[in-house]
Amino acid sequence: MTAATESPSEVVARLRATFRTGRTRSLDWRTGQLTRLRDLLTESGDELADALHADLGKSRGESYRSEIDFTVREIDHTLERLAGWLEPEPAPVPAVLAGASAQTVQDPLGVVLVIAPWNYPVQLLLAPVAGALAAGNTVVAKPSELAPATSAAVARLVPRYLDAVAVVEGAVPETTALLAERFDHIFYTGNGTVGRIVMAAAAKHLTPVTLELGGKSPAFVDRGTDLRTVASRLVSGKFLNAGQTCVAPDYVLTDRETAPALTKALAEAVEERFGTDPSTSAEYGRIVNERHFDRLVRLLDSGRTVTGGVHDRGTKYIAPTVLADVSPNAPVMAEEIFGPVLPVLTVDGLDAAIGFINDRDKPLALYAFTTDPEVRERLLTETSSGGVGMGLPLAHLTVSDLPFGGVGESGMGNYHGRYSLETFSHRKAVLDTPLG
Repeated sequence: MTAATESPSEVVARLRATFRTGRTRSLDWRTGQLTRLRDLLTESGDELADALHADLGKSRGESYRSEIDFTVREIDHTLERLAGWLEPEPAPVPAVLAGASAQTVQDPLGVVLVIAPWNYPVQLLLAPVAGALAAGNTVVAKPSELAPATSAAVARLVPRYLDAVAVVEGAVPETTALLAERFDHIFYTGNGTVGRIVMAAAAKHLTPVTLELGGKSPAFVDRGTDLRTVASRLVSGKFLNAGQTCVAPDYVLTDRETAPALTKALAEAVEERFGTDPSTSAEYGRIVNERHFDRLVRLLDSGRTVTGGVHDRGTKYIAPTVLADVSPNAPVMAEEIFGPVLPVLTVDGLDAAIGFINDRDKPLALYAFTTDPEVRERLLTETSSGGVGMGLPLAHLTVSDLPFGGVGESGMGNYHGRYSLETFSHRKAVLDTPLG
């Protein structure tokens, strides 16, 4: 379905009428829609990859790994298990209700709004859409205008495959008009500033929201670890999509004795992964636009440059950059970086690292590189974050049986796998008491 010639009110009214026919409730309809969405991704993957390259400079391999195939795996996981997830769950009843039976059922919500960001504009739009369809809803999908080629491709492709999803393109005016409508759930991925706007708009209709935000996700590197392995994994996680990843390691904490060897290993890992001139690497992307480029360039003087620092506004290129001798008060520590700049800060051991993390907003992810069970346990229990990755950044997103979401400033609610079904459903209580 296309929404190009309709007003937001007309789009929502049409999708609500579709939902009220009841046809979206059946398992066959849900699996059929998921299968068609999968077909969209597999049959038009190259078209989407071309759009991702145009918007973000992503290589074809990265586009498939982090966006297209990622979403296909999420759909396959759901298709395999959806029938079981939808089975009513019996509940015990008290003795005073002897003879009655109780159960909970997953009830579709109605019309869902999914607002996606620009950094992973396929995955972060269509993975939530898949969850909403699995739950039996109709969907308004709002791609980001900052990834215009991908937005246009999605708007062109979705009507060919899906009959209960309307794509609404546009910028702030179109999003504002959509938020004035009454939805049954709003799912927003982006930053906290806009998240507050979304939440305020939703409050007017008492609409529940899921906010997938970001934050400064820390990585703690313990002394005595294999720094070559640690550096390789940090570089892979940090500089994917030129650092424009909500769960990328935002900064590194380590002790003063370990820092020099770690920063040297990070520089070597950058060269090993991207070559001596990353601007020529097919696997290294670009900054989404000039505004974000200019913001990131202003952060490059926040410490001593170990590697990188090279930038070209004409091509929106910023080299993978590692900074040492960074102060906690440096500009690079004042905001989520969301780009290819990795500051390394020193702390006086684990207690100081935990205090440093806890003195700041709760991050979307925390990463720990240590072989000490006690250090792992303390980081897990004495800090709060949306998720934790021990020994490997980003990978927890790929486990569909794990919930993905933030806490506090990094978001509310979660999704992936069964958690998507629960996010886009109402768990309805049913008590059946015989009359005779």
